[in-house]
Amino acid sequence: MASIQRRGTSWRAEIYKDGRRESNTLPTKAQAVQWALMREAELTGARLPENTVKDALRRYADEVAPKHKGARWELARLGLLERDPLALVRLPALRPIHLAEWRERRLGQVAPASVRREMNLLQSVFKSCRKDWGWLNGDPIKDVDRPQAPASRKRRVAQEEIDRLTLALGYDGGVPETAQHRVALCFMFALETAMRAGEILGMKWADVSAKSVTLPKTKNGDVRRVPMSARAREIISLLPQDADSVFDLDPGTRDTLFRRARDAAQIENLHFHDSRAEAIWRLSKKLDVMELARVIGHRDLKSLLIYYQTDADELADRLG
Repeated sequence: MASIQRRGTSWRAEIYKDGRRESNTLPTKAQAVQWALMREAELTGARLPENTVKDALRRYADEVAPKHKGARWELARLGLLERDPLALVRLPALRPIHLAEWRERRLGQVAPASVRREMNLLQSVFKSCRKDWGWLNGDPIKDVDRPQAPASRKRRVAQEEIDRLTLALGYDGGVPETAQHRVALCFMFALETAMRAGEILGMKWADVSAKSVTLPKTKNGDVRRVPMSARAREIISLLPQDADSVFDLDPGTRDTLFRRARDAAQIENLHFHDSRAEAIWRLSKKLDVMELARVIGHRDLKSLLIYYQTDADELADRLG
């Protein structure tokens, strides 16, 4: 049985096994406990394979990531992780300090939100190592602090910005004739439905009915039916039905054309995804929170309450 004792600002772990005593001093109690557990396992003969973090990343890329909806992005992140010195660390020797050092290196290169996503991916890799492959006894990233989550965007989209963007895309109404025109309609459709860009671009004509769109595969894995406003139905009616997808756009083309038009229109800090928040704001004025959650596919009602913030004077007027 391990003995864990505090020594000043650090923690000392001591184990005694078969007449052999070993100790180690570590910065936190959790690290001391983890070291003791792993060392006890080694001394009892349950030695872990000498695989490296890179071996784990590659096996995850081959066997696990391709099964996920976001496989493309996972594989890209796994490739980046392979090029970091962390990849050379042997899994039996991996400690939270290695991951903390990696985290600080990444924070010098990318935004905190990106580091949080990469840490989530690493945790999934280590979970496979522990549960499926027998390469780890514990979770070395559990005790590593994640960067603080950034404040959620609350960017509203003004009608004047919509008009300028539409003008920059060369669309002035009617049947779209170019990809730029379809991007303009795509953005306006997003503002009406609160659908994500990927959901809109993945729409097939078979998914579209008279008043709604069925999304067979959404971000959280559920099937969702999205009602269409009169304006959304009008936008759909303008699109020719001879393409594989409703808007006949791939993600790269949509992103490039949107960014070019936004910059040409001199609109600052506008992302295509801001259309979803704007649409949710608008829908919250027409639907109650349960109806809104069903429309946009949110499971956490608390995250929607921000859209229902109403001034006390306005509530007094409603009460009469």
